[in-house]
Amino acid sequence: MKGGKSRTESKRAEPKLAVNKKAGGATKPARGAKGKAAKDPNKPKRPPSAFFVFMEDFRKIFNKENPENKAVSAVGKAAGAKWKSMSEAEKAPYVAKAEKRKADYEKTMKAYNKKQAEGPAAADEEESEKSVSEVNDQDEDDDDSDEDDDDE
Repeated sequence: MKGGKSRTESKRAEPKLAVNKKAGGATKPARGAKGKAAKDPNKPKRPPSAFFVFMEDFRKIFNKENPENKAVSAVGKAAGAKWKSMSEAEKAPYVAKAEKRKADYEKTMKAYNKKQAEGPAAADEEESEKSVSEVNDQDEDDDDSDEDDDDE
């Protein structure tokens, strides 16, 4: 055959491609990242924007007017269209609520960051003290049960 691949050549190429695809995607870490840090469940959530504050109210109204609608996308599209058509004066209450939530968030983040700066060392010490006492309690319980067995 001129210029064509034989059956054995095509079979050899396929496994190599499959191996390269698997090895490249699953084992490589992201650029420059050695691994993601675990998310802290105690970290405060970011505050919603003015649009999402508006969405909270809009969802209630939209669901009352359209009880048969089950699509989340329909609510989002309707809210987006309504938000775009609103004037700055109509958006003002939602913007004010969003600013208030942002200020509250910044306060809680300052407290959280302060606690994180001093907290990890203190938290580790407390946990280690607890674990030592729990281990001691378990040892005492085990010793008591052994003594009862010896009496019999």
